[in-house]
Amino acid sequence: MAELSDFTHLRENARLEAKRAQGGLPKSIWETYSAFANSDGGTILLGIDEGPDGSLNPIGVAHPDRLERDFWNTVNNPTRVSINILTSYDVRIDSLEGPEGPVDILVISVPRAPRELRPVFVGGNPLSGTYRRNGEGDYRCSPESYQAMVRDASPSPLDTLPLDEITTESVSPDTLASYRNMLSSLRPNHPWNELPDEGFLIKIGAAGLPVGSSGPRLTRAGLLMFGYEHEIVRAFPSFFLDYREVYEEGAARWSDRLVSNSGDWSGNVFEFWLKVSNRLTADLKKPFGLDSNQLRIESTPMHDALREGLLNTLIHADYLGRRPVVVQKYRNRVEFSNPGDMRVPVEVALQGGISDTRNPTLMKMFSLLAACERAGSGLDAIQRACRQAQAEPPTMRVSYDPDCTKLVVPLGTASAFADSATASGPATLATPSGERQRVLRYIEMHGPSKRIEIQEALGVGSTKAKRLLSAMVAEGLIHTEGASNQTVYLLA
Repeated sequence: MAELSDFTHLRENARLEAKRAQGGLPKSIWETYSAFANSDGGTILLGIDEGPDGSLNPIGVAHPDRLERDFWNTVNNPTRVSINILTSYDVRIDSLEGPEGPVDILVISVPRAPRELRPVFVGGNPLSGTYRRNGEGDYRCSPESYQAMVRDASPSPLDTLPLDEITTESVSPDTLASYRNMLSSLRPNHPWNELPDEGFLIKIGAAGLPVGSSGPRLTRAGLLMFGYEHEIVRAFPSFFLDYREVYEEGAARWSDRLVSNSGDWSGNVFEFWLKVSNRLTADLKKPFGLDSNQLRIESTPMHDALREGLLNTLIHADYLGRRPVVVQKYRNRVEFSNPGDMRVPVEVALQGGISDTRNPTLMKMFSLLAACERAGSGLDAIQRACRQAQAEPPTMRVSYDPDCTKLVVPLGTASAFADSATASGPATLATPSGERQRVLRYIEMHGPSKRIEIQEALGVGSTKAKRLLSAMVAEGLIHTEGASNQTVYLLA
């Protein structure tokens, strides 16, 4: 926080609260204590007057030693405060220059409470006594936010729990086959490759055998990863995955979109990751260089960073929360939003090296496919990619009620649009020449091809594929034969 000796520019904010405290400990101090502990921490100043313009002026307290003693007595009283998270170093008496000479104030530094100790509440009722900080005010948490903190306080991962009513019949066979094919390609000698599907699901944590059950039941992670969307919403009523491409700022509609409840695909987490990973990186620049095997380099640090951002969003989401998972791709940035608060402070997460995954079983499943960075290093990779692309650093922000975490990754020079002098609209800018070359190579190798086949090979949505193919026909690069669902594309 700002230096206490200089109050000229100091104002109350999300991490600073000032109180006059002329009649002893103010009752509202405990709401602020709860709010800071359940948010990002903050400092409480007793003996400070707030002027009409928001300026802070030291007026002091009459008996600071007595005030400090009263504070310690109350914060250690479990009937008043659920838990004391302070140490002796967090409370001190400071002497400042007031309008009529030196005055004493009490400074209380409240840290962010570890998730295992949250919610920190006041009074005997956690539902009515749990607060969070929003701006410069303390607000009583909704039952939804309270329940989210209770879930996060659990010492055991919740995504490992078997679901009593959901059997392995809720698994999409195509999704599971895709996963197993990827695993066997990456790790051909892995012992689990030879297991039948049910045994395989149990080994990776996607299914379990509850006591007294007639057979395996999917775990929460298994249902999210491999289940059909209509089965997932039975256990996670607000489950929704949403990917959007928005090439015009402020546009009312998107250029391309993929949602989990469309009914034309499984709608689970694994297939969303597969489909969106390719779309996220389709418009990124690639270097004109060869690797050690004389093959063209097809990936850059920004490619890896966006894949890491997507995976980070999926494995840290609180799928019992009310917010959806939303990934929005713009010309100059990608925004990743997931339901749920951060389980470690934002500044700690951005520094890297520390991870507290909300869904470790999901993370394990992706790790088997070598899709995850080592724990805590994902945001490091994203920051390095932004520096290399001469972009602004990534930012992360948390909002509450309902809880949501948003990661914004600027693309800088990695964007295919970075060198465009003017914005001529998404129809041109969303289809760079590299994709035209990929279409031509695909048709050359496979012969007459349907739009859906080309779309899947490019890893793009139907809207973008239709626009690209129509443009290539108009440019004379390809032509069509047949009509309606029987239309195929051939080289001109």
